[in-house]
Amino acid sequence: MFEKSLWVFHLNSGSCNGCDIEVLNIFAPRQDVERFGIKLVGSPRHADAIAFTGPITRESLPKAVEALKAVPEPKLLLAIGSCACGGGIWYDTYAVIGGVKEFYKILKEEYNIEPPTTIYIPGCPPKPEAIIYGVALARKAVKQKQKKEIYIEELNEDMRREIAEILFSEAKGTRHFLPNIVVKTKEGEESES
Repeated sequence: MFEKSLWVFHLNSGSCNGCDIEVLNIFAPRQDVERFGIKLVGSPRHADAIAFTGPITRESLPKAVEALKAVPEPKLLLAIGSCACGGGIWYDTYAVIGGVKEFYKILKEEYNIEPPTTIYIPGCPPKPEAIIYGVALARKAVKQKQKKEIYIEELNEDMRREIAEILFSEAKGTRHFLPNIVVKTKEGEESES
């Protein structure tokens, strides 16, 4: 639906402005995302998507709900930054509801609104390239780089150990996602590693 262009309404729901600067940076001459048909608009009524930055505070909740209601269907939500994705370091403070998932629970329970399609762009703050990649995924301009499963045909035990060693030695001590390796045999059976 959003393959041609994407008009975005930027909504700061309680951020420290680190993510806001990066969002505005992608519209600057260096990245210039307007050449891809992405435009920042001043009203949610004109938008196809909302770019949330920051955790959703109790003070900004009614305004966030009204802004989301104002975006016409079909809509898209971009959760930009660690705070929007999960609440960041303020996830359990008294003034903060949390990230987008907590916001969706409130939308469902209190307003009976189904959550829109959401693109999570983590980082504190995320790089402009990550934001552009997230928007490109939403527009189906690129394919996702990292998959949840890797399919390998005809894998012997030595190769399986070598792959596991490489994956786990590289990711040890980091928070990187490790894909689940699924081996397909000629008979069509699958076994997981």
